[in-house]
Amino acid sequence: MSLNLIKIIEKSLDRQVAATGLGLFRICIGLVITLEVAFLFYFRHLIFDLTPFLDRASTCIHLILIGWMIIAVCLTIGYKTRISALLNYILWVVFVVFTTMWEDFDGGFDQLIIGTSLMLIFVPSERAFSIDNLSLRLRTFKPDQDWQPERTVPVFCYHLIVFFSLALLYLDSLIHKLFAEHWLNGMGAWLPSSMPYYISALDVSWLLNQKVLMQCTGHLILIFQLVFPFVFFRRWARIPLLVIGTCFHLGITLLLNIYPFGLAMLAHYLLLVPFAWWRCVGNHLSASTPRLTVYFDGECPLCCRTVAIIQHFSLGYPIEFKSLQNHSGSQPLFHKFKQSVLLKDLYAVDHNKQLYSGLDTYIKILHAMGYLKPAALLLSIPGIYHISKAVYRRIADNRTRQPCTEICLSKPKPVRAQIIPDVFTNSGPGTRQKARKLYKVIVIVLVLQLNVTIVHGLIHRIPNSIDQTAFGQILLPVSGTLALFSHSLLGITPHALYLHDHFEGFNHILAFTYLNDNGQEQWVPYVNEQGRMLAPHWGRVHSMWANIGFTARIIPWRMNKAIRRISAYWCHNLGFELIDCRFTVKMKKIISPTDWVYDLRQKNLSGSWKTIGFINWNNNELTIDLPDIEQL
Repeated sequence: MSLNLIKIIEKSLDRQVAATGLGLFRICIGLVITLEVAFLFYFRHLIFDLTPFLDRASTCIHLILIGWMIIAVCLTIGYKTRISALLNYILWVVFVVFTTMWEDFDGGFDQLIIGTSLMLIFVPSERAFSIDNLSLRLRTFKPDQDWQPERTVPVFCYHLIVFFSLALLYLDSLIHKLFAEHWLNGMGAWLPSSMPYYISALDVSWLLNQKVLMQCTGHLILIFQLVFPFVFFRRWARIPLLVIGTCFHLGITLLLNIYPFGLAMLAHYLLLVPFAWWRCVGNHLSASTPRLTVYFDGECPLCCRTVAIIQHFSLGYPIEFKSLQNHSGSQPLFHKFKQSVLLKDLYAVDHNKQLYSGLDTYIKILHAMGYLKPAALLLSIPGIYHISKAVYRRIADNRTRQPCTEICLSKPKPVRAQIIPDVFTNSGPGTRQKARKLYKVIVIVLVLQLNVTIVHGLIHRIPNSIDQTAFGQILLPVSGTLALFSHSLLGITPHALYLHDHFEGFNHILAFTYLNDNGQEQWVPYVNEQGRMLAPHWGRVHSMWANIGFTARIIPWRMNKAIRRISAYWCHNLGFELIDCRFTVKMKKIISPTDWVYDLRQKNLSGSWKTIGFINWNNNELTIDLPDIEQL
């Protein structure tokens, strides 16, 4: 079997495909990471302060978050891609391991991104839609011999990320779901979408009230997660998996409060888009005839590099570039100009044979590129136009013009040794050796995943299993150490989310109110009158409250810790001081059945609240006056 797997890996390494999907995946996952780091910065006091605005975290964390956002942007645009991916991975591991993100704000998203970030260090995602590719092109650009950087990657790069981030996740999640009664009843998608803490503002009661549809959806998810790991690399399976998986994760994104996880999973499905689809999109965007012809000084390094940059960011090549040295004589519009005059500007001729020069040429170029029309309109505004024209004239008249000889353009600049080796280049005689090494890596990852899945998904869930035996007393500590390593550094973790042990007995929710300056009772804009958690408290903030702090089986110290964080945070945001601040605690009964109940979402949202206690801050000291909620 190992030989067959090595042959499959070798074949995947030899098969070269367009890097389009991989580049788009890098852009989308980079945007998700950027948004999540911005989210961390926005909630930095809630997440990183021991007590928000009272026992503050170091300001270094705030500066590091700003630097992290810059790194995420660099990863998104493909600037120093491998180094950006490495720094992003290191920061994610450090923040998860050494801050409260793991203990108090863990919702599964961090582990997904850690694994994906690790793979982005090694896969050549910079070969499409990147500044790195543009930099490579600028080193060797010549007007008549336009060299293009490599734009293909082994198909194994696609398969590796899908296997690591999707296939293993689905397999582990499936094992846990098989022990959940509401999932076996087909209600796995229906129940979380009917619980107030977990739902978004989008009302889909009409959909949730279709019992047969909900049952089919729940069972289809189980079948999908069972089949996916074994067929995702087959060509015939790509479109069905793409359609079904996209629908499922789009539903998660729209219906539940875990938007970052849903968006990150959707980004991964770009890797399943058939390569022929990208070619069709490219052919559709390509202009049959150029919308604009631009003439430039082919012996000016600045002009040549400008042309390379414009071509790099053009979609469908709507602009044709010609060197004035070779083509100006054949164009009647240029007969009235001397060669010395022509070389001072950039010229453009549109389909109406109208001639433009200087800044007007750039405005026409922006128009022709389509998606940059707003920039063209901005430059055309009186005032901005005249200032821009003066700046352009200053640059154009003072540029250094010399022939683009072999020394200035043709000879590539020395390429520095890569900090991160590229293991996916130069397929050929060494491919079998690479396949063997990658096979060993995959086996190690599988062992680590099976360790987590078997121990947490089976042994801990089966009564009277080996965890009570002498062998289990030796096995489980070793397994726990391996799980700690894989969780922290590889993102391999149990995906036991929204199961029966989470919802069973989840029959009450809490909210908070306060008295405004007029003595009127107001709801703290955290949980509203319906019981929904309000934006932007999604993702890890939602997880801190609904999955860790306040669950079906309340652990008092965890609940008190969550109440301490939320109350101190909202005291400050509402303009109160912790010297004297008081919140009223409201409770509402809900139901979380394992079988379908008609209109459960509306029933849980429309219940009545009652006052059960108070939260008091007095001289920076917190007093929580609450009864035993589980007995109410």
